[in-house]
Amino acid sequence: MISSLRGTVLQLNHPDSLVVEVGGVGFKVFVPASVFDELDGAKAGRTAFLHTYLMVREDALTLYGFSTEEQRALFELLLTVQGVGPKLGLAILSSLSLDVLRRAVAQEQAEVLDRVPGVGRKTAEKIVFTLKDKLGAEVGLGAITRVSDVDTEVLAALTALGYSVVEAQAAVQSIPKGEEARSVEDRIRLALQYFATP
Repeated sequence: MISSLRGTVLQLNHPDSLVVEVGGVGFKVFVPASVFDELDGAKAGRTAFLHTYLMVREDALTLYGFSTEEQRALFELLLTVQGVGPKLGLAILSSLSLDVLRRAVAQEQAEVLDRVPGVGRKTAEKIVFTLKDKLGAEVGLGAITRVSDVDTEVLAALTALGYSVVEAQAAVQSIPKGEEARSVEDRIRLALQYFATP
């Protein structure tokens, strides 16, 4: 199995793949959006290191690449869920940060996963049900801070305004400590300040 690649990026095929040359051979590697973010809009010619997962099928060998071993482990766990294939697994990792995904599973918040394009309510519930016992042990789940009901409403409001789940989560986390007693409206205002700052 090919478990990692280090080589020169020959092509960036937004939004889902790279071609990485290793020893004169170009490997097409499918990646989540975060890999493009970490390459920081770099052009071809940059050296990249990816943790990889090789999927072997009768008609194809397909390589998937990740920034970290933890991200790859989460991808492999997602593939154990009935109805989740590699394309959907990458979509989930592209839409949700690892912390948001782990928290959603640990707290059985299928509605967070339901917001990912291509993930319906039933699939979101299957992901939560299948991974809730596996995730902590296999991916090193740390202490979980329970998302309050107020912050769940704030997240829902921000995603309704068009922000991604990752952006909404970052905005909620930016709210200063000591503001927990504020109303939903106040916390939405504080969260929106995150997007106003350059």
